[in-house]
Amino acid sequence: MSSSTAAHGSAPITEAAPLSLCAREPHVPADRLVAEMVPPPRFDAVRFDTYVPDPNQPSQSEAVRVLSTFAAGLGGASAAGGGKRRWFDFGKKPAAPTAPLGVYLDGGYGVGKTHLLASLWHATPAPRELKAFGTFVELTNLVGALGFQQTVQTLSGHRLLCIDEFELDDPGDTVLVSSLLRRLVEAGVALAATSNTLPGKLGEGRFAAVDFLREIQGLSAHFRPLRIDGEDYRHRGLPEAPAPYSDEEVTKAAYATEGASLDDFPHLLDHLAKVHPSRYGALTDGVRAVCLTDVRPVPDQSTALRLVVLADRLYDREVPVLASGLPFDRLFSDDMLNGGYRKKYFRAISRLTALARDAKGLVAQ
Repeated sequence: MSSSTAAHGSAPITEAAPLSLCAREPHVPADRLVAEMVPPPRFDAVRFDTYVPDPNQPSQSEAVRVLSTFAAGLGGASAAGGGKRRWFDFGKKPAAPTAPLGVYLDGGYGVGKTHLLASLWHATPAPRELKAFGTFVELTNLVGALGFQQTVQTLSGHRLLCIDEFELDDPGDTVLVSSLLRRLVEAGVALAATSNTLPGKLGEGRFAAVDFLREIQGLSAHFRPLRIDGEDYRHRGLPEAPAPYSDEEVTKAAYATEGASLDDFPHLLDHLAKVHPSRYGALTDGVRAVCLTDVRPVPDQSTALRLVVLADRLYDREVPVLASGLPFDRLFSDDMLNGGYRKKYFRAISRLTALARDAKGLVAQ
């Protein structure tokens, strides 16, 4: 949200009370899950030429070149129309029957992998209904809603499936999605993916391509790993996140901002346990700002992982977050930040910090 939509000192307090996320229990029909498999609103306008490579990281410019070539190669007949497997030229040599049908974007959080993945979706010369884009969680939710065979049938006519944040934390889900992707590859669907870290993988805050290719069980030959080096762009040259505000400031801003929600943070965490993560996007429908009071450390891992999903959905939708209590970099304990899910937690901190910057204009100066 731009500052032009924020509340200012002269703005009147609205008569209606703010929304409450805790009062919402959305139900999402299966057809909506399919229709919404497109890049999220934050990435509506991204393209390869809007990606700004770090001049100190040549792999970023190379990624744009390779993905642009990959997208251009997806303009042939769809699997549904031609019924033949399609092979693509990555720009190095003529296409061959053994060329990979997919790319895996390998890099740390904040290097722009989602920007590039969404740019690939936009650049692929195919009708909107023949391209699908979603997170790993959204894909597993689709299988849960439609059933495995119906999901295969629904996606088999696509030219491209982009999977953001491929999760390898749950072996059962990994096997499920690997089986799904194998069927889609057989139907000629091109694949592109980014991924998260396996439990116990520490170090750079990134997931190594070799682990991804091993875990997707037999699909490694269909992926070309594409390394993208760099630091988190959300902190590149940007100011530090604003300090938390007082309860009074957050409450006043919530009442003064049309479409804002206002919730006590501990109660919101409790409520998230009652709503399936596939519905967190719907939970924020129509919300133009999220105001939270009494932010405090997340008490346990299950709660923390639910908060990560909510942070992703808020970030996707560019919903600013105004908060009182502790700053967002103190949400997760040292044990969490040093554990197997550290990449998810650092991503959540990074994204919530960016949304906190966006919310500065909501407070009257």
